[in-house]
Amino acid sequence: MTKLIAGNWKMNGSLAANEALLSALAGGLPTALSSAPCDVAVCIPAPYFAQFQALAATMPALAAVALGAQDVSGQSAGAFTGEVSAAMLKDFACRYAIVGHSERRQYHGETDALVAAKAQQALAVGITPIVCVGETLAEREAGTTTEVVKRQLAAVIHANGHCISEIVLAYEPVWAIGTGKTASPEEAQAVHAVLRAQLAAATEHASRVKIIYGGSMNAANAAILLAQPDIDGGLIGGASLKVADFLSIVSAAAA
Repeated sequence: MTKLIAGNWKMNGSLAANEALLSALAGGLPTALSSAPCDVAVCIPAPYFAQFQALAATMPALAAVALGAQDVSGQSAGAFTGEVSAAMLKDFACRYAIVGHSERRQYHGETDALVAAKAQQALAVGITPIVCVGETLAEREAGTTTEVVKRQLAAVIHANGHCISEIVLAYEPVWAIGTGKTASPEEAQAVHAVLRAQLAAATEHASRVKIIYGGSMNAANAAILLAQPDIDGGLIGGASLKVADFLSIVSAAAA
């Protein structure tokens, strides 16, 4: 399976900073991808979609980078001030949309049902949702990791039925996001295996679902995490803003 490395810029960027970052990324990608194929995406703040499109038109190497959104509305249209619909993302040729990121669940109170609805909206217009699941430190210490991630995924399976094979699933232990802490390769693999088995029970096409890891993957630990049998890529936060680190992770995925 071709691995996926998706950068999540979070609420970072400016017109000048974005141009410098994307230019450097375009310059280094051909070398990073020289060993083997690897899918690459950047999930950027919505106000910069047009800038990405304009730069991609002048930088041929950016053709290898898919545009992704960091969120999408659970509604298709209407009186939902501040929301961005899946159809709007599609207008900018977005390929991916992150749904259910732990920061959205924590700071915006997003429920499993809302995350499932957002995935459904993305799928309806041909955008691949990157569905995030993961446990807090308290949940891990309580021994409920498996129960939590299976509950979160079950809601998305229930709402999307046979379309579940079209998602990307991201396991992001909440306690490892932005903290510098990372689940050990064995810990991460164990949860990925649980999720793979749950998908297998829901669809005969489970083997084509990418399950990527999103807990502080960086240039130093990417290779050993990506070597695990059920880790199909990474959802990269802070390291996606550092071009050398991001390219190193892409190289590891393309090895």
